[in-house]
Amino acid sequence: MKVILLQDVRSVGKRGDVVEVSDGYAKNFIFKKKLGTPADAKNLNDLKLRKENEEKVAAENLADAEKFAEVIASKTVTVRLKAGEGGKTFGSVSSKEIAQEAKTQFDMDIDKKKIVLPEAIKSFGVFEVPVKLHPKVTATLKVKVEEL
Repeated sequence: MKVILLQDVRSVGKRGDVVEVSDGYAKNFIFKKKLGTPADAKNLNDLKLRKENEEKVAAENLADAEKFAEVIASKTVTVRLKAGEGGKTFGSVSSKEIAQEAKTQFDMDIDKKKIVLPEAIKSFGVFEVPVKLHPKVTATLKVKVEEL
């Protein structure tokens, strides 16, 4: 029996797949637990429309991420830190502080989890920080660390 899976089923398939399973397995397990529906013409058409809609939304999200990446690349966020003797910093700059400064200076909402810092910034200067906006789009934000 052909079945359209509504959820991931271990060792059978992933959500949205059309799979062939035995009649008993489909009736007694997949349909009872609402893990899938029969693959008739109406359900196959609904699946096709749903996939087309998901692809359209994914394309829109990618386009939005690319536009936002261009905006991010054109900006330089300035972060001020206290300095000690010899021009050394007190503390460091984290992704949370960069996201807050971007919000206050340019009104850009950047999720701190998307800012990729291998380690915290502990010196003065200009740094290029990657921001992962989408699995296919990574922008580069310039962060200028100045003395307070």
